[in-house]
Amino acid sequence: MSRIGNKAIAIPSGVEVTVNDHKVTVKGPKGTLEREIHKNISVTVENNEVKVTRPNDEALNRSLHGLTRTLINNMIHGVLNEYTRELQINGVGYRAAKQGTDLNLTLGYSHPVIFKAPAGISFDVPNPNTIIVKGIDKELVGQTAADIRTKRPPEVYRGKGIKYAEEVIRRKEGKTGK
Repeated sequence: MSRIGNKAIAIPSGVEVTVNDHKVTVKGPKGTLEREIHKNISVTVENNEVKVTRPNDEALNRSLHGLTRTLINNMIHGVLNEYTRELQINGVGYRAAKQGTDLNLTLGYSHPVIFKAPAGISFDVPNPNTIIVKGIDKELVGQTAADIRTKRPPEVYRGKGIKYAEEVIRRKEGKTGK
């Protein structure tokens, strides 16, 4: 039995959840999120709780049960409190600046890298070496942070590049470090 999938999701005040033909819509103070649900999984809203059920114990249905419950829980959490992901930039001359809604990244290339903000994502740059990605969709926040990181991933010899705030870069010795 799925332990996560069987838990009911409490709907906090200020959040409205509607289910309409395998489509879940969550409205809250920060915005609205929609998601298609697999046809084998049924979602019901009753007594200010969301319940996710599966028809049988086939492997596919078991795997979708907990996943669907977690995705709906993330949607409810996102419209109530925004998700954030913090990135740090290390390197001499490497910096970020906010340019309207976009990011202007100086990463040691011959040209500045302009990163366009996807719909529903906002950037905060408290200092030139820190980028905070904010949004109500957890999946989109994580993907946007990963896309920014790919512009200059951290390198292991000098530690230069863009890394997640909680990430630890294992440093290597160079050729002279015998």
